[in-house]
Amino acid sequence: MAHPADYRFLWRPWWILSHLFVLALIVAFVNLGFWQLRRLDERRTYNALVESRQELPTATIEELLPEGTASTEEQVDDVTFRPVTMSGTYAPDQEVLIRNRSYDGVPGFWLVTPLRLADGRAVAVNRGWVPFATTSPDGPWPDFAPPAGEVTVDGVVRESQTRGSGLVGGPVDASEGRLSTLSRVDVARLDQQVPEALYPLAVDLRTQTPSQSGDLPLPVPPPELGEGNHLNYAGQWFIFATLTAIVYPLLLRRVARGKASEAVKRTDDHLDDDSIDLREQASADR
Repeated sequence: MAHPADYRFLWRPWWILSHLFVLALIVAFVNLGFWQLRRLDERRTYNALVESRQELPTATIEELLPEGTASTEEQVDDVTFRPVTMSGTYAPDQEVLIRNRSYDGVPGFWLVTPLRLADGRAVAVNRGWVPFATTSPDGPWPDFAPPAGEVTVDGVVRESQTRGSGLVGGPVDASEGRLSTLSRVDVARLDQQVPEALYPLAVDLRTQTPSQSGDLPLPVPPPELGEGNHLNYAGQWFIFATLTAIVYPLLLRRVARGKASEAVKRTDDHLDDDSIDLREQASADR
């Protein structure tokens, strides 16, 4: 016969701490689920922005950031991912490598070369990826030399990268001196060692005329527009919260029933002991 559950233990200090801990877990799981949904929404917004910018007509760099206007970070943000075309001559003596870049899992560098424009300014052009095994970080890099003379470059505008725009606590480049490699496409740092004034943005090369001789550098792939695993992760966190909310009360009920059963057993054992004592007393009286 099932015994009534005994829930009085729920109000003991240790169990109260247990309830609070489980409640905190449920709240944390739910918040993590909604955080992943927010990440998904941000990702979709980012993808929509990139797609809408890439569908805009190709413009010249002078049209995007006219000469004589102060190019603010907000202005650069407004033209990031826009298709752009420009003509000029490369400055291979000023190019740098961007460290720790892979292509299909193969380690290597990005090769960034300033393109001198007719207005006297220059643009940092990310000409693409080159493998680590065949590249000396100290240069020069004649195997990847850009076309000589005037070149027309078609590409995509990208923002300058800073330490805060990537992984927090990432590598830091020296603030002074001429560097042959950088940790990221930091246009402001590159501008310190290039004679021409650089536009405050970079351009990922897509095509150029005349074309590059040889197979390298390989153009940088376009931005990844997938949604990632945010929706799956959100579902997992919500499942964890639901299971915790279901399993913990069941566990408490099992403990309560166990305690009630133990109490009944102790009572029965006590009655049995009393009965034995009475029978022994009656036998002694006879």
